[in-house]
Amino acid sequence: MELRIREDRAVLKGHGDAYTREIDPHSLALGAELSGALHEWARVAAAVRRAAEAGEPGEAAAVVSRRGQQLAAKVATVMGTPVHYIDPVTDEETVVPPMLPEETEPSLRERLFGERRPAGEPTPWGTGLVVSAFMAIVVITAMLALAVTLAAETSGWLVLLASVVVTGGIAPSLWLTRQLPIIRWISLGAAAGVVLSWFGILAVAF
Repeated sequence: MELRIREDRAVLKGHGDAYTREIDPHSLALGAELSGALHEWARVAAAVRRAAEAGEPGEAAAVVSRRGQQLAAKVATVMGTPVHYIDPVTDEETVVPPMLPEETEPSLRERLFGERRPAGEPTPWGTGLVVSAFMAIVVITAMLALAVTLAAETSGWLVLLASVVVTGGIAPSLWLTRQLPIIRWISLGAAAGVVLSWFGILAVAF
């Protein structure tokens, strides 16, 4: 595919002498914004070309060329094929390949808790569940120890109140870390431990 200007409009056509039909960018699936940018560039390029033919060289020609190559790269990316860019001032031909997809910046969560897991990498269920089980035992032990200590010194209602406060205090942290690499297994175990400990807390309180 070629990108060139015809008078003061941008046109596209198949590359090679066999292709003679020139197509308006608006008739292709380029989007209104890109098509409009192509025609705006073509109007400026036509004016710069007339100035160059009149013997008025300037830096505008280089700017027009760079802008044309940028637009050609966008067209190549949208169409999924290289574009032969014909410079409107010098008539030089440049092959512009499609742009590679930009890599997204890692999020704060990824910077703090490790690299992104590549797509298709297996989930470490074995190790993760072992960590979760250990964390659940720790949480159950701590919650029941608190409940037994309070029950021996105070009433059952105070045991329930203290357990509700502890559960409500750690619940937001468990929810926020539920998808973090490695930490999510700890969160899973802690959440399971809190839920299971409530059966013992109710038995101790009543």
